Amino acid sequence: MNLRRDVFQAIADPTRRAILLLVATQAMTAGVIASNFDTARPTVSKHLQILTECELLKQEQNGREIYYHINAERMKDVADFIEPFRAMWEERFNKLEDIMKNYKGN
Repeated sequence: MNLRRDVFQAIADPTRRAILLLVATQAMTAGVIASNFDTARPTVSKHLQILTECELLKQEQNGREIYYHINAERMKDVADFIEPFRAMWEERFNKLEDIMKNYKGN
């Protein structure tokens, strides 16, 4: 059975979000990533597996080491999906701010 991972379930986890932030600027090995967390390395490896299955991370073999780096294209897909919601809430907060200003002015 081949289960497809959901990208939004993947980024819902704070550890996985932290991993994405770590590798956003430079590729890192699993060991280097794991050294940034107070958890067992197999746990970090599972997080890396999930992020890789969601295509948020890419793996690159360099000699004996595997480096993980951010998949910017996939992250853009996620951002593009979220953007209309962000814009909607920004508009609502701006309207609320206007209402509050008018309320205080009366």
